[in-house]
Amino acid sequence: MKRTHTHANEQPVAAEAPAATEPLVPVELGTVTPEQLTELKERAAKADEHWDRLLRTTADFDNFKKRAVREKQDAIKFANESLLQKLLPVLDSLDMALAAARNAKPDAAESLQAGVSMISQQFRSVLAGAGLEEVDATGKAFDPNLHEAVAQRETAEAPEGQVVEQLRKGYKLRERLLRPASVIVARHPAS
Repeated sequence: MKRTHTHANEQPVAAEAPAATEPLVPVELGTVTPEQLTELKERAAKADEHWDRLLRTTADFDNFKKRAVREKQDAIKFANESLLQKLLPVLDSLDMALAAARNAKPDAAESLQAGVSMISQQFRSVLAGAGLEEVDATGKAFDPNLHEAVAQRETAEAPEGQVVEQLRKGYKLRERLLRPASVIVARHPAS
């Protein structure tokens, strides 16, 4: 839509505006016909309507961005919620085992050991369900991507570079290493 501005003793100057269905015809001040006035009012009403729609859309988009940021922060904050819910029964079992150990008779060590073993299995099962995998290093070739060599041991019983003892287990979360296994690696004896 082109708008025409005129001042005394000047030629009409067209200013760019958003395109409309039909361009306005340049007019002299005071010579606006009723049809042109009606058309101007209709176009002004449409422009106001589009402006209001733009403001509402902008506000909706800003609200969406704020909500997305808030939801992302909540997801990060509560990411471990389901894992912790699965671990609570294990914690309850440990509490019961400790209470049983305090009230145990002298010959109850065997049943306490069996109970703690069951809790350990329950705990490992929850962790495996969450994607935790043990890195078993004993008897395998040393892999610096999975193992951390803390010492070497001279031995003729294992090939050089093989893990002869695992001091601390390593763990992976699916394909990502969480903690390398701490190992002792075989070395040929000095001659």
